[in-house]
Amino acid sequence: MAINAGCFLIGVLGGKGGVGKSVAAANLACALLMELKQSVLLIDCDSRTIGDQNVLLGLKPNKTIKEICQATAGITPQTLNQFVAIHPSGLHYVGAVRGPEERLDVQPDSFVKQLENFSRIYKYIVIDLGNEMTPLQMAILQEATCGLIVTTPDVLVVTQTQRLINDLLSATLPRDMFQLLINKANQPGASPQAIQNQLQLQVIAMAPQDEASALTSLQRFQPFVLANPRLPLSSAYFDCVRKLTGGILQRLKTLSKPKPAPTASMAPATSSASNLDPRTVLKLRVHTDLIRTADLNKLLAETRGDESKEKDLRDKTKRLITELVDKESPDMARDERSRVIKEVLEESLGLGPLEDLLADPDCSEIMVNGAKKIFIEKNGKVQLSAVTFTSNDHLRRIIERIVSPLGRQINNASPYVDARLKDGSRVNAVIEPLSIDGPALTIRKFKKGGIDPNRYVEWGSMTKHMIEFLRICVENGLNVVVSGGTGSGKTTLLNMLSTFIPANERIITVEDAAELQLQQEHVVRLETRPPSMEGSNAVTIRDLIKNSLRMRPDRIIVGECRDGAALDMLQAMNTGHDGSMTTTHANSARECVARIETLCMMAGMDLPVRAIREQVSKAVHLIVQISRLSDGTRKIMGITEVSGLQGDVVNLNEIFYFKETGFDKNRRITGQFLWRGTIPTFIEKLNAKGVNVPREIFSNDAKPEPTKPGAVMAAAPKPGAPQVGAPTGSSAPAASGPSTSPNTSTVKKIG
Repeated sequence: MAINAGCFLIGVLGGKGGVGKSVAAANLACALLMELKQSVLLIDCDSRTIGDQNVLLGLKPNKTIKEICQATAGITPQTLNQFVAIHPSGLHYVGAVRGPEERLDVQPDSFVKQLENFSRIYKYIVIDLGNEMTPLQMAILQEATCGLIVTTPDVLVVTQTQRLINDLLSATLPRDMFQLLINKANQPGASPQAIQNQLQLQVIAMAPQDEASALTSLQRFQPFVLANPRLPLSSAYFDCVRKLTGGILQRLKTLSKPKPAPTASMAPATSSASNLDPRTVLKLRVHTDLIRTADLNKLLAETRGDESKEKDLRDKTKRLITELVDKESPDMARDERSRVIKEVLEESLGLGPLEDLLADPDCSEIMVNGAKKIFIEKNGKVQLSAVTFTSNDHLRRIIERIVSPLGRQINNASPYVDARLKDGSRVNAVIEPLSIDGPALTIRKFKKGGIDPNRYVEWGSMTKHMIEFLRICVENGLNVVVSGGTGSGKTTLLNMLSTFIPANERIITVEDAAELQLQQEHVVRLETRPPSMEGSNAVTIRDLIKNSLRMRPDRIIVGECRDGAALDMLQAMNTGHDGSMTTTHANSARECVARIETLCMMAGMDLPVRAIREQVSKAVHLIVQISRLSDGTRKIMGITEVSGLQGDVVNLNEIFYFKETGFDKNRRITGQFLWRGTIPTFIEKLNAKGVNVPREIFSNDAKPEPTKPGAVMAAAPKPGAPQVGAPTGSSAPAASGPSTSPNTSTVKKIG
């Protein structure tokens, strides 16, 4: 059966309780009645209703929806009075329940059949659908001409409405069938344009807040459009009716609404989808039953940040899932039962298919290119994973679960976002329309507790001499810039260097998404904030650096300089915050200096290049260059001193460097870490302060140490390794690859 072609069925729904969708449904129905002078039927079909429409209209249902579905007599114009109650205004009404002691519990098919009978009698039917989309509400929306979504300017309500719209679109309902009604439109909050941009729906009406009129109409059991049609509040509903009947409803009649396939958030009551395997259908059933049993989103929000509560919620949810699985499939094998319970639990409270990848210590990066392609990086090599998402909408919900706790949003108005996981792993997500083939998600994992300096030696990323040199520099307050390309391990190296900072110093970190894992006790972590839906209230890296200067820091660590914040960072380094550190994107020390100059120009201060270079030469003491090589390994390619300004050129003296010598039998790059033959100028200053700097650090005649090819972020394989040492001699070894000629006036040779 289908709804009669001459009937217009309007479903009224809300993304969150308390937005006024029941009042909106009643007044819309009354406005249709008054404006068109035709019979209108209002049906209360809110799955959580306790008889709201009964109170609003002052009516008792002749028969509830359940009783109508069980009736043996057919619904005809002659028997209509047996089924519907009639308001004094002439509005016809069918209630869901008679009171709070009852609940709405009917089969979708049986009610849709009776709805088809009503459609032969009424031209306009308005249905209050509530804000929980069960199979009954979804079945009604499949037959509806139009869905009127009620929201308010409150940002939380708009966010919840976005989730509702995503679920509706996941059920293959066309976006065009939905219109927006903004209730309490004169309240402070998001502007109508901002709401329209975020939800990507047309605002058809804006109803102002008028508590006095609403209360009076409730006391009189008469919707306000009947009690006082000239109110601005009433006028909004009459305007809504005129727009709907002026062509929108007729146009929406032609929209195609394919039947939805089951999804994790909105599965049908029966597994009629033959394209899904029985195991997936079982998981969808269990997940749907779980959502009906407990409001997981609300519970997650309440327990967020409290580990004990989160553990209790996880244990409770696991018990519920176990009961539901045993109820649905009591004869399931034990191993299969455990897997289903685990997967449903991860879908409900975790990150679904990503959980196992995140738990894999060998997996250093996860790259999701749409629902069906998940690539991972292991031991420096990228490979396709066997796990997939059910759909792009499933992937979209997981992305929202990641960013929502951080107060960030991803939607059509803001289609990309940077975020982090609890363990500090970096997350970037891009959704449609920017990502053409579905949402793209990239997660760069970080080792819990960071990486011990000795692991860099084990993996062949640097030598003990280089680590000892860096330790002395960091401990004694030299300003360090870590330079490297994307994915080269800059943040991981910065984490490692931070372990050398004395415990008695006050450290302030500034990041876009908090990733640093400093082990010291006296640390203040600052994180930027993206703009709100109105485009305001953003807090940038520059804002946080400026504010951190007022927080009495000993050192400031900036996760990455990408813009004019580089100038603020240089000023911080030049104003007594010795030992500050940051990272930037560059492929060599010389390029690093040039990039810092470029970023400083983005600050908008119109400084001459020489002034910027003077700032760089005085602020930065050391540049540590790290690279991800073609075989997937990460290595420290050079440690370079910034020794001052010579003319208009920043003088760079390379201390250590990596010399490539070829490939081994496994096509891994081999090479040597060498000392360039120069001692940095700041060593004399450290000696004058009583700092003991072992001179054996600056030599190539130590016992050679093998460099084991492998990645900084993952355990290394064990092929044959090259030698680190070089032939003993008084002169500096001949260098291959990029180098900077030392300034003989400021550099001493070891002879």
